[in-house]
Amino acid sequence: MVSMRIGISMASYEGHSIWSNGMGQNIVFLAELFQRLPFVSSVVLIDVGALAAMPQDVDVAGKKLRVIDMREATDAVDVVIELGGALDVGWLDLMRARGRKVVFYVVGQPYLGLVEPAVFGKPSHMSRPDRCDEVWLLSKDAPSTPIMRTLHRCDVFEVPYIWHPQFLQARIAHVAQHGYHYGYRTRAEAGAQGLRVGLLEPNISVQETSAIPMLICEEAYRADSGSVASMVALNTLHMKEHPTLLHMANALDLVRDHRALFEGRHDVVSFMAMHGDAIVSHQWANDQNYLYLDALYGGYPLVHNSPWLADAGYYYPDFDVQEGARQLLRALREHDAALDDYRARAARVIEAVDPFNPANLDAYAHRLMHLWNRPNRSAAR
Repeated sequence: MVSMRIGISMASYEGHSIWSNGMGQNIVFLAELFQRLPFVSSVVLIDVGALAAMPQDVDVAGKKLRVIDMREATDAVDVVIELGGALDVGWLDLMRARGRKVVFYVVGQPYLGLVEPAVFGKPSHMSRPDRCDEVWLLSKDAPSTPIMRTLHRCDVFEVPYIWHPQFLQARIAHVAQHGYHYGYRTRAEAGAQGLRVGLLEPNISVQETSAIPMLICEEAYRADSGSVASMVALNTLHMKEHPTLLHMANALDLVRDHRALFEGRHDVVSFMAMHGDAIVSHQWANDQNYLYLDALYGGYPLVHNSPWLADAGYYYPDFDVQEGARQLLRALREHDAALDDYRARAARVIEAVDPFNPANLDAYAHRLMHLWNRPNRSAAR
């Protein structure tokens, strides 16, 4: 009978939080999914960072997870999932030479991860490509399968996108202790007509920026000046003095009428609980995003261009600013009356990505057993 010990890589650093990025949450969801599989005997987190610990907002002990280093993992794992931290290639070669299996689990957009660091001089965590037995990626990145197959010289497989509201729920409970409520309030409940719109794109890659959401809000505001009470573009402080953004922003009526703000980083719960009624988003080749699920869970109008979520939220295609504005105006007019249906559609999406959904458990079990049963490959050419 198979008894599989799995290690998932992570990278701790000073000041990190489970809300710093989606990676930390992804690691926990995957670890908990593996723990549910009957043939998995243990799951550990292999830290390549400085703290040897998960963020304080993760109850590692309660989740029966241990954080160890690579040295300790050498005799503690049979399968290595390189996900949240780049593992030493020499150590991976050793593990594979000993018959262990190594998976490179890609959650970032592979093509952009390959070209943006070189083109724009950004930091990179690229290491020797032929270090793994398989590459796993998400459906959003399926078009990059041929790239990854050639680059990494191994098979590439698609695995389910997973998310669970546990961290969102904990954050909601925390802000509630301070008198704030996360969750959409109807215009009557809020005592307001226009929407306070949040733009929460990270603005660190061309795949997710505030440019299109800003134009969508502007287009809606030009059509109905009462539709947008405010527009707050988060994660923009690092570029607010750039001439391109300055020229673009100064061309907007929202800026001229003092309805636009440009701010730093906030987590979605605290920002929306205090300052937001709706979210306008845009992505380019990155249509699976935890932000969307956070918004849908809260019942907030989510104006987005993700084909993956075409039946949830308020969808506009591609870069269609005019359609995005129409969807924002539609949300203002129809969201309150259609709130029950909106929440039902959101619940179906959330149920589909639940790590403990039998379909997701089965898919990952199949991938692990396929990996386990495949012949060992040589570590490096």
